[in-house]
Amino acid sequence: MPSTQDFRNGLVLNWKDDLWQIVEFQHVKPGKGGAFVRGKLKNVRNGKIVDTTFRAGEKVETARVERRQMQYLYEDDLGLHFMNTETYEQRALRSDLVEGKDLIKEGGMIDVLVDAATDEALSVELPRQVELKVTQTDPGLKGDTATGATKPATLESGATVYVPLFINEGDVIRVDTETASYQTRVSAA
Repeated sequence: MPSTQDFRNGLVLNWKDDLWQIVEFQHVKPGKGGAFVRGKLKNVRNGKIVDTTFRAGEKVETARVERRQMQYLYEDDLGLHFMNTETYEQRALRSDLVEGKDLIKEGGMIDVLVDAATDEALSVELPRQVELKVTQTDPGLKGDTATGATKPATLESGATVYVPLFINEGDVIRVDTETASYQTRVSAA
């Protein structure tokens, strides 16, 4: 059984009757008293983040979690449907498991975290950035780039993000999935 010495970011623990992923941790050796490990844990089922402390050398139970790359197919009343590109197995996931689902276009690739023991889908991780086509936005005024102003733009996935005034319909832009914000223009229409 591993101990707190084996901690690393991304490790999944079976702690307090649930699965928790280590977001960050720090070994602390105060001047008085024993050493301990302070860390942030994220519940892989509901995304809740908690701060916690473990004694140095404390035994912890790890869980085996697999990351499977899947392709987004479509959404219906059952949820979002994904396909494993290696086995062609299809799986429907509840909509609330997928944060930022409006940034995924049909055919887009995502990572699904699966509990290896029960084959239960725990959470979905989007790629850090996605490239999407602008389907609707107001035309920008020529030469009006000095102010750094933005305007709303609807993307092919249905999401709305704020973009600079020089972005037009048909342009492909890169969007940060964590903040749902414009990064750069990839290609012009």
